[in-house]
Order: sequence, then C-alpha cells, then structure tokens
Amino acid sequence: MTRGTMGRGWTDVLSDVPLFSGLSKRHLNKIAEVAGSRRFPRYTTIVRAGERGDKFFVILDGTVLVKPPGKRAVRLTAGDSFGEMALLDDAPRSATVEAQDEVFVMLFGRSEFGKMLAREPKIAVALLRTLAQRLRAVESSPSH
Repeated sequence: MTRGTMGRGWTDVLSDVPLFSGLSKRHLNKIAEVAGSRRFPRYTTIVRAGERGDKFFVILDGTVLVKPPGKRAVRLTAGDSFGEMALLDDAPRSATVEAQDEVFVMLFGRSEFGKMLAREPKIAVALLRTLAQRLRAVESSPSH
C-alpha cells in the first residue's frame, strides 16, 4: 500500500462515497490525508469472506465482483466502495471481493482512520449520523 499519496485532490471522489456524504470539504481533506492507494491485478482476491477485515476500499478504476456466500454476486465499479464496516469493528469479512480486471483503489486502514477520528471528533459524529440514517432505512424497508 502506498500511504499518504491521495491527498486533497481526492476530496471530490470522497464526497461521492455514501459513508462520507454530508461531510465538509475540510473534513474530506482530513480523510484523504490518511488514505493510501493500491493496484490489484486482474482476478486477484482483494478480501476473502471470513477473514478479519481492517481496511475500507473505494474503487478509483476497474471492476470488482463481490461474492457473498450463498447470495448473488454484485459487480462494483469506479466510485463504488466496500468494506466500510472494517473501519468500525473487528468482525470477519462478509464476502469475497475479486478484481475482474486491473483495479486501482483508495484504501483506509482502521488504525490510521481511528487516529484521525480521535483528532477530528466532528467527523466521527457525522459518520455516526450517516450510519444511523442507513440503519434506519434498512429497518424501515419492507423486506426487513
């Protein structure tokens, strides 16, 4: 992983990530400062279901296939993200994610992200608000 290479130029990309929606440009800059980047060759397994997760990924280029055990696979492309729960807990990954072609991602490790949240508690509050809204939406959906 290349650390600290994303920088402020990536705040527009971050503003489109649902987890970070509603954050100010200043807060997005702080988040970009702790981001790293990595390329994965075609057909590489990026994360495996059941393994401990400690990184969140934002796809900058390429396509991945998310394969939850026993469920239909989902294709994600540039601008999509996966693994956000790994920033918050130590639970095992719920799906395997495989690169379908060469994939370039922005990634966030739990440790660095947690330290940034400790320095910027307003970001933590905004993320909690976003997660609460998502949970409320899931709980009120007809299939739940």
